Amino acid sequence: MTTLGETTESIEATALDEDKDGTTHRDSDAIDTDEAPDDEPDDRRERRPIAWTRVFAIGVLPAVALVLAIAAGYFRWVAGSADDLARARSESVRAASEDTVVLLSYKADSVEKDLGAARERLTGEFKDAYAELTRQVVIPGAKEKHISSTAKVNAAASVSATGNHAVVVLFVDQTVTIGEGAPTDTQPVVRVTLDKLNGRWLVSRFDPV
Repeated sequence: MTTLGETTESIEATALDEDKDGTTHRDSDAIDTDEAPDDEPDDRRERRPIAWTRVFAIGVLPAVALVLAIAAGYFRWVAGSADDLARARSESVRAASEDTVVLLSYKADSVEKDLGAARERLTGEFKDAYAELTRQVVIPGAKEKHISSTAKVNAAASVSATGNHAVVVLFVDQTVTIGEGAPTDTQPVVRVTLDKLNGRWLVSRFDPV
């Protein structure tokens, strides 16, 4: 026969078991609830793949284009400088050759006119020195002794040249005739220095070598 005390203990034991089960389930639910958010940051932390094509198009291509533009400008400048130098050499050699012929050529009956035209091809101190020499020595001697001179440039070479300054060496044949005498030939070598003024190459020095 079951006593009242035994019945009470049985009911309390059953209730205790139910409380334990309920607590266990609730704790399990709580744990599950706490663990669920841990999975979300992992999903958010997943990195997107880098779009290398976009990086290349935005960053690399403009840099390459800039480098190519700078290089093209540099080589264009170098080519332009080389062309300018070649032009200066060619122009100065031609001017020196023409000027040398004019400076050394004159006729007895037109010496003042001939040498006056030659002075227009000169500049600086040399122009003044040439004018004084021709006025005091060459013109009076040519008139008095009927001296004529002709010159021809056999060869010319550029020594140096920039946009406004050049040096040229010339090999000249000069023939001088005095009165009715036989012509005398000489082969002077001259070093001509030129300066470019107002677009013209003018002789600033004329030195025998």
